[in-house]
Amino acid sequence: MSTELVVGPDIAAATEAAPVEPTTRRTPPLLRRAVAKVVPMIAAPGGLAGLWYLVTYVVLSEDKRFLLPPPHQVFGETLGRPEIMQPMLAALWQSVQVALAGLLISVVIGMAWAMVMAQTRLLEKVLYPYAVILQTVPILALTPLIGIWMGYGISARIVVCVIIAVFPMIANTLFGLQSATAPAHDLFTLNRATRLQRLLKLQLPAAMPAIFTGLRNAAGLSVIGVIVGDFYFQQGSPGIGGLLRVYTLRLSMEPLFMAIILTALFGVVVFSAFAALDRAVIGKWYGER
Repeated sequence: MSTELVVGPDIAAATEAAPVEPTTRRTPPLLRRAVAKVVPMIAAPGGLAGLWYLVTYVVLSEDKRFLLPPPHQVFGETLGRPEIMQPMLAALWQSVQVALAGLLISVVIGMAWAMVMAQTRLLEKVLYPYAVILQTVPILALTPLIGIWMGYGISARIVVCVIIAVFPMIANTLFGLQSATAPAHDLFTLNRATRLQRLLKLQLPAAMPAIFTGLRNAAGLSVIGVIVGDFYFQQGSPGIGGLLRVYTLRLSMEPLFMAIILTALFGVVVFSAFAALDRAVIGKWYGER
């Protein structure tokens, strides 16, 4: 006896025509990437602001609250006052110019230094200790000498930026130039490549990820260098570091914190710009970074 279930034609047709509803809807990849980038950008300042309010109103007693005014008080006392914001923005713009000039010089010197050292082990042993000395000698010990030798103007501040920012470019570029594999070097040797051809067509392309890493680090250090130079070299128009010193001496807390915020934003913008350049250039060769 057959137990086979017979389905009518109407029911079978309806079953075949009925669309299958997806159980879950996937978020578009573009939207996911946008959310992944935007959420940390919002969460980080929000978390800092929350911690700021917590310290101001919970940790500090009322008689010491003036030492850390809340964010709304800082913005309210500065953003609406041109006599505060105009000198601050002018000082920030001067510091931006000095930092970018110091960074450019650091990149040129650091890459040239590393390319010379990458030619032979002897040159590396002779030149690398000088780079280490630049990194290990405290910049605050050199700053008075730089002021005495070069004056206390813009050029001295650029030199401070270069001293602070050049070592990451030297170290990372040298590491990248030496990262090319031995079989690749053997191939260039078999084809009788010149030293310049080996450098331009093998070592530099292999060094690009390390160079951009050094560039990002040097960009952040150049911001620190310009603040140090502005803080100690007071002649001429003041940079943002000079205003930080003035506000500290006067205990002008709202302008002081506003200047700190602008300086931090400057550093974030510089670092992010070079990180985006890194992804645009290197990502095409080494995948999404």
